[in-house]
Amino acid sequence: MCFCLYLISINKGIVTEIMVKKKAPNTKDNKTNAPLKKSTNEDSENNFLIVGMGASAGGLESFNDFFEIMPENSGMAFVLVQHLDPTHKSLMVDLIKKHTQMIISEVVDHTEVQPNHIYVIPPNKDMAIFNGVLHLMDPTQARGFRKPIDYFFRSLAEDQMEKAIGIVLSGTGTEGTLGLKNIKNQGGLAIVQEPTTAKYDGMPRSVIAANAHDFILPIKEIPKKLQQYAKNRKFDTDKKISNFDSAKELLEKVFILLRNETGCNFGDYKSSTVIRRINKRMALNQIDKLENYVKYLQKERSEVRKLFNELLIGVTGFFRDPEAFEALRKAIVSEILNIKQDGETIRIWVAGCSTGEEAYSLAILLDEEIRKGTKKLKVQIFASDLDANAISMARQGIYPETIAIDVSEERLSRYFQGDKSTYRIKKEIRDQIIFAEHNLIKDPPFSKQDLISCRNLLIYLNLETQKRVYTIFHYALNTGGLLFLGSSESLGEFANLYSVNDRKHKIFKHKDVLIKKTPDIAQLFHEPIHISTENSIPIKLQPRENLAGITERLLLAAYAPACSIINNEGDAVYFSGNTGKYLQPSPGEAKLNIVDMAREGLKTDLRALIVKVRKSEKTEIRKGVNVKTNGKFETITLKIKPLESPKNYEGYYMITFEEMAQVESTSIELKPIQTHEVSEMFALEQELTATKEYLRSTIEELEVSNEELKSSNEELQSSNEELQSTNEELETSKEELQSVNEEIVTMNTELSSKIDELAQAYDDMNNLLASTEIGTIFLDSELKIKRFTPPMIKIINLIQTDIGRPISHLSSNLIYDGLENDVQKVLNKLIPITTSVQSSDGIWYKMQILPYRTSENMIEGVVITFVDITHEKQLTDELKTAKENYEHLLEMSRTIVYTQDKNLIYTTIGSIQPNFQFVKMIGKKDIDFYSKEDTVKLEKLKLKVLKSKEAIRENVHLNIGNTSYLYDIMIRPILKNDVIEGIACTLIDITELNEAEKNLAKLKNNTNDDQKSSK
Repeated sequence: MCFCLYLISINKGIVTEIMVKKKAPNTKDNKTNAPLKKSTNEDSENNFLIVGMGASAGGLESFNDFFEIMPENSGMAFVLVQHLDPTHKSLMVDLIKKHTQMIISEVVDHTEVQPNHIYVIPPNKDMAIFNGVLHLMDPTQARGFRKPIDYFFRSLAEDQMEKAIGIVLSGTGTEGTLGLKNIKNQGGLAIVQEPTTAKYDGMPRSVIAANAHDFILPIKEIPKKLQQYAKNRKFDTDKKISNFDSAKELLEKVFILLRNETGCNFGDYKSSTVIRRINKRMALNQIDKLENYVKYLQKERSEVRKLFNELLIGVTGFFRDPEAFEALRKAIVSEILNIKQDGETIRIWVAGCSTGEEAYSLAILLDEEIRKGTKKLKVQIFASDLDANAISMARQGIYPETIAIDVSEERLSRYFQGDKSTYRIKKEIRDQIIFAEHNLIKDPPFSKQDLISCRNLLIYLNLETQKRVYTIFHYALNTGGLLFLGSSESLGEFANLYSVNDRKHKIFKHKDVLIKKTPDIAQLFHEPIHISTENSIPIKLQPRENLAGITERLLLAAYAPACSIINNEGDAVYFSGNTGKYLQPSPGEAKLNIVDMAREGLKTDLRALIVKVRKSEKTEIRKGVNVKTNGKFETITLKIKPLESPKNYEGYYMITFEEMAQVESTSIELKPIQTHEVSEMFALEQELTATKEYLRSTIEELEVSNEELKSSNEELQSSNEELQSTNEELETSKEELQSVNEEIVTMNTELSSKIDELAQAYDDMNNLLASTEIGTIFLDSELKIKRFTPPMIKIINLIQTDIGRPISHLSSNLIYDGLENDVQKVLNKLIPITTSVQSSDGIWYKMQILPYRTSENMIEGVVITFVDITHEKQLTDELKTAKENYEHLLEMSRTIVYTQDKNLIYTTIGSIQPNFQFVKMIGKKDIDFYSKEDTVKLEKLKLKVLKSKEAIRENVHLNIGNTSYLYDIMIRPILKNDVIEGIACTLIDITELNEAEKNLAKLKNNTNDDQKSSK
């Protein structure tokens, strides 16, 4: 029995203790600083591995050796469970912390597991994990019978599934075996210490004998294996599945390799199940791509077998889900034991029995019930599974001592033989069971079974395969046999093949339905067989009707009465003869109910007679029934007969409508009677007869209803007892609520403190808004004022009583008419608006309109802020004027100012002269504007400045268009922290100045020559 189901799904007391009590840590008893956090059930799923480590005698040395090597930042969490003396304080934390840099602490109740932490179980406590949170509980078993390692491993497997890792270290006995098996079956990693390296090898050898491990490693090699596994194991499920979907062909190749090696087709399994198992094998072999894993499978046949064993899910246990077994016990007594005759054999098939616990549980249950009775009944159980290793273990019937968790002491003493650290099933029970390696889908089933148990196997199969299995089970069961399914399984579209015995615990009863409703079982196991004889020629035979056949057909047509066959629900399934005189379809939706189809005058008698026949199961006849046909009444004899053979038609009835012969007139002289008197008397007699019969049928129906009411009364009494039990539970809950009430009082105190903090924060916010002198107004979605700050009073004429009024009702001092439209636009489009506005007193404001978002990201209005930017506006205007003057000066002086980076790419330009015909210079180089010769000339000067970091001034001739110009160029380096980042250039057009100087020099020379010549 899966103990994690006890913890989470079945044992309400434990769940209550986990989810409701939440005991506060006792600081006196727990002096370590374990991390304490509130429940995080709604938090996102943790994507790190949790390693459970179990040890007993000699475990401390193993722990120390392990953590000496394990790095502190592995990304994994470690939970240590060791057998400790419940009467003494544990020193485990102090002893292990000397060998690791990780944070280590003793667990206190409700500790959330964090990566790179070590958690140690405290003495005299059982520990479980739920939603990644560790919970402590008082042990329920006496000292010496406790199994804390299995207890924790099972809850770890159920809670973390493939993110769980279990490690069994040194210790005596067999504890840890069942828990580690659970971790492996849930897709987690199972490691056991090499027995020769363990101080005590009892626990490791028990795990190895049960084949509940993935690796057997010396203690010092386990850390390296964990790191390799964590590196390759991914838990992004959606991404992982989508990757496998895109590699469907590769996945099919894996199925082919498995089928060739084992003969099993795992294409019948759900893809998610297969993907998780393949992903684990890839992580163990350090393979990150599926195509590489396919190649590895082709080379390593042993890996194919390992993958096969990984895919065989063997989750089982003794009396798994006790409530379901109790319900099954009641069903077996009422549906099997009470029906079987003395000396008969009860046949049971346990499909997917794994290591046999389920089969032995059923054998024990039956033996207990047979002992209570007086009948001498035999029991034969067929237990089958695909896993040959599991079948071999089941045949031995040897189990570890930890099964005492699931099996009561009385059953252990009666049905098991104790041997040191194991239990062996007794021969009288073992002889009742036949274990067989069997493929449920491929191999023929075991037939004529009184009970089939197949629990939590079908959930791993795809829908089409489930349909085949349900068909197989229906074929294998006797009529009235029981089908026992797992809690997560349902019949689906095959619900019509079974009736419900116990819906909650998934116990169903075989129904004997028409053959045409049941799929052909032979088609599931055999190909169609074509039989041909020698010289066989297909001949189409024409039917030949003899004289006897013709005579029989004519007589049936002429004299046989009209009839109809109905089922137990009253629906017509067959018609013969002219039934249209007595039956006609009712208007509306098509129905075949015989009573609904009956013509006027027939319904009452037909309904009453059907009820009578169902009760008596004998032929019933009613004469003188008047039916209105073709506008007149016709008298018939109504006859209903149950069909007794074949058995497939039990519950079916044949209804015949026989016309009554006309009464011939007699020669006896009678006293003349008026015709209308005879007609009236006859009608009254007929009506009285019909009324009496209808009354009789009504009385019978009332008697049936009375019996049903008695049954309902018994059920209500039972419900009343359950309610009394519930009342007692409520009394218990009352005490728990008192404890919760104390927690609420504490919480109320905390909330009061929070309210005080909020009030303080409110005052601080008001003072902050007032001190910033930023006008702020809050509007709701209807543009009504919710709140405003004092500076808003001079912007919009506001007073305190204006809160709740629409903004459009108030006068504004702003020279701006689009405020209301802008606010509405922000509400509609949720896009903020920022603009500059001026008030009537000449003050400029930067106005910003933003959506008002709540903590739930809901829009509930807008927030408008006004920041005084008058000074900034003045500075902007002055700067604009200065820039215009500067640009005008540059234009008048015909000066160009620009900068370039280290690659001589233009980054800024101050003025563009008419000489330049280009508009965009930013991002370009000199070669884009000048000739090649001029570019070389300019770049030579600029590179010199970049290299020397010193300014240069020269006159250069540049050709622009077809004209040559002379420029005075000044090049300065741009330095930042003594690192050159580019150059700044000033280019002044001195062409006209140069010409003027030349003309002036020429004029001077001419003047001098004239003066010399005059002398």
